Amino acid sequence: MRICDLSCTDFIDALASSQPYPGGGGAAALAGAIGVALGDMVGSFTVGKKKYLDVEAEMISLKQQSAELEKQLLHLVDEDARVFAPLSKAYGLPTTTDEEKAYKAEVMEKCLKDAAEVPMGIMRCACQALDILKQFAEKGSKMMISDAGCGAVCCRAALEAASLNVFINTKSMKDRQYAEELNAQADAMLAKYSSLAQEIYLQVTNQCR
Repeated sequence: MRICDLSCTDFIDALASSQPYPGGGGAAALAGAIGVALGDMVGSFTVGKKKYLDVEAEMISLKQQSAELEKQLLHLVDEDARVFAPLSKAYGLPTTTDEEKAYKAEVMEKCLKDAAEVPMGIMRCACQALDILKQFAEKGSKMMISDAGCGAVCCRAALEAASLNVFINTKSMKDRQYAEELNAQADAMLAKYSSLAQEIYLQVTNQCR
């Protein structure tokens, strides 16, 4: 069974356990999927309403984009577990001889790069989701605007949580140029999209209060 197919209770139990996964990366991906699904819901309550006929085509398009992101993020829940398993094993490789040390270093580097790519993917999805949620918040049903705001908060959590999983892996990489390139990409997404999430949150808060 895929991790993303677990019930909510089973996922939380697995997360709280001593097993190596799911962990922060899987939790970040799930938070992102929940966030974008909340936006998708706003679209569902907007499409078909006479009051919003002028934005119906846009809402349908946004819903289609949301559905694709939901699938990608749920896939990344399982991908995070898949790439962490070999990294976990690599930490236990022997280092008695020079040959063993060299082999472990080679395996570790590959595993670290693979492990960093998944949270980078989560971050990219969260950024796309926030762009979509901004549209849902501005043009979707006003009765559902708080849900668009909740979605933005969840996607910001996904973005920032995933960044920590990037940084913990890049910190151990020997290839510093590659590591710093990933760090720079992550920093750029954080700078732009944490601000966008806060903008959406404040916009929604002002309309809710």
